[in-house]
Amino acid sequence: MYPEVRAAVAADTSPVLSAPGFDVAAHREQVRQANLALPREDVASVEEVDADGVRCRLFTPAEALPGLVVHAHGGGFVLNDIDVHDAICRRMANRGRRAVLSVDYRRPPEDPFPAAPDDLDTVVAWLRGNAADARLAGPYAAHGDSAGANLALVAALRNPGFFSVVGLVYPFLDPRGSFPSYVEGAPSGFDPSEAAWYWEQYARTEADLDDPDLAPLRSDRLHTLPPTFVATAEHDPLRDEGEELARLVAETGVETVGIRCLGQTHGFWRHATFAASEPLVRQVAGWFDQHLS
Repeated sequence: MYPEVRAAVAADTSPVLSAPGFDVAAHREQVRQANLALPREDVASVEEVDADGVRCRLFTPAEALPGLVVHAHGGGFVLNDIDVHDAICRRMANRGRRAVLSVDYRRPPEDPFPAAPDDLDTVVAWLRGNAADARLAGPYAAHGDSAGANLALVAALRNPGFFSVVGLVYPFLDPRGSFPSYVEGAPSGFDPSEAAWYWEQYARTEADLDDPDLAPLRSDRLHTLPPTFVATAEHDPLRDEGEELARLVAETGVETVGIRCLGQTHGFWRHATFAASEPLVRQVAGWFDQHLS
């Protein structure tokens, strides 16, 4: 790990999510308030939007280019929301000069699978019905980080032809935790037990763990994807599953780019304090520009 990353891992005081009595709601609110207290860039317009019952937030930069990025936030399906990801969505909108629609999908344990992918489907249907609205007009990009990357990928697979491009940052894809990179877990601050806890909250049954809409590495529809970009982090337990996704998609003939961010751990992308964050935001923005222009 690079020095700044090692220091961040050493300073991490995140709770043990599986500990008896862990209060999910209280932790969500604590994280939300902490993130709202951080500096955020100005963006030309920020609007709260109701997408047929799914709360969203629309970030529109000055002199926006045509196209819309549909963003699903990370957080193991369970944590985080559009407030936690407000700052990174502002950065994405400003760097890419395209509007970003951040989706506040339902989360487990209150609403397990398939509530979240169903909410993304609702947003897609709503966008189809509002394509004449200049604020919401396509072409469209599907984007997400971690669990949000899973949801963005599934949205593209469930709605073939709707998205013109996909951009995924360290996607969370394998509910079995079966790849060798899980040895990176404990030293990186993302213990495999935490990953397992997220999947336990998200899946209703054992059978769900094999559903391609939950575990998209099992999908037989990868060939339907538009051009796809996958970024992984070297010291992330999810590294290998993200890189396996890129390999599988490329094998179908879909234009695919995969990169590994050296020295980084899971979660670095949305935090501007990490030197590797800004280049990755710009690289994803460039990938979208390449395929939305």
